[in-house]
Amino acid sequence: MTEDERLRQKYARVMPHLNERQRRLVGAADAQLRGYGGIARVARASGLDRTTLYRGVRDLAGAVLPAERVRQEGGGRKRIRAQRPEIVRELEQLVDPVTRGDPQSPLRWTCKSTRQLARTLTGRGYEVSYRVVGELLRELGYSLQANAKTLEGRSQPDRNAQFEYLNTQVQAALAKRWPVISVDAKKKELVGPYRNGGREWHVQGHPEQVNVQDFPDPQLGKAIPYGIYDVGRNLGWVNVGCDPDTASFAVASIRRWGTQMGSGLSKKPKPLLLCAESGGSNGYRLRLWKVELQELADTLGVAVTVCHLPPGPSKWNKIEHRLFSHIGLNWRGRPLISHEVIVALIGGTTTQTGLRVEAALDRGTYPTRVEVTDEQLAQVQLRPHSFHGEWNYSILPRPSKTVR
Repeated sequence: MTEDERLRQKYARVMPHLNERQRRLVGAADAQLRGYGGIARVARASGLDRTTLYRGVRDLAGAVLPAERVRQEGGGRKRIRAQRPEIVRELEQLVDPVTRGDPQSPLRWTCKSTRQLARTLTGRGYEVSYRVVGELLRELGYSLQANAKTLEGRSQPDRNAQFEYLNTQVQAALAKRWPVISVDAKKKELVGPYRNGGREWHVQGHPEQVNVQDFPDPQLGKAIPYGIYDVGRNLGWVNVGCDPDTASFAVASIRRWGTQMGSGLSKKPKPLLLCAESGGSNGYRLRLWKVELQELADTLGVAVTVCHLPPGPSKWNKIEHRLFSHIGLNWRGRPLISHEVIVALIGGTTTQTGLRVEAALDRGTYPTRVEVTDEQLAQVQLRPHSFHGEWNYSILPRPSKTVR
């Protein structure tokens, strides 16, 4: 075995255990021992660059550094922020042009990725990579963030007062042991092998297979879950419809709840309080909603009081975070391949706080664009409350129509 081969084997075994400084010192010492041509021989055997070995020779001739140091004090390439501090101001103007006083920034209407920012800065004379741009952004307190849904549009002047009034009505009804329900229609769901948000445990590499496109199946259509949350008893009822979401469907869902889960209505009816949003199939402007509620009041033989949330903040409806959010968690990552599967998944929803949910499929038809005449509306025994009567009202049963 030649000396060069022995040297190559030595470095192959030793170099992985040495740091940067130790490698160049060992290589430089071996090169000096071999005299003329030693640098070239060691470079071939170790893979170290010749400039690194020459630097090692200078280190051997200089002062001894502490063992834990790899480089001399101040060694290494200077950070771009130290070399050119003004890059920070340039970068902030690109990322946040309006507040940083540069409304004409070339990236104002462009995706501000680190690569795009690095290209723009390079064009302005700053030699910087996208990785360094990312480091600078983090040092400045920036991070990747999605849009935050916090703006609710134009606020009603009496918004807070309506919330307080609604809460007062709920507390008073619960104190009298009257049924209080929060109602709303959940978003329409595609029925079939379609992607459903969220993730579920599967054997690695074997995810649930679903359609690439989300075109509705003309045979299966969509499912419209209309929910009723019993505030006092922590019970949920969901009527899964196959027809459009109309006021007739909304009240039919409430009626089915009263039959299936509203024991307080079936045995000894008590006045009913509904908490609903201001729009949709249970909106306060819909004539059909009031006409259908009149039929419900006649059937139950009790007054039906409705308190609408002020326009805009639908997320404050109790049913959203007491019922619908848990349903979404329960069926996350599962394709809703049929109406029956949807009903089963909703019915299997529970929480640690004792929520119990029941669901049923409603294959009834509910026509759209039903016109309500002035005469029909005049027959509704509507009693607006003194505070915002358009949002808060009671519908009394008609004695001649009451069904016991």
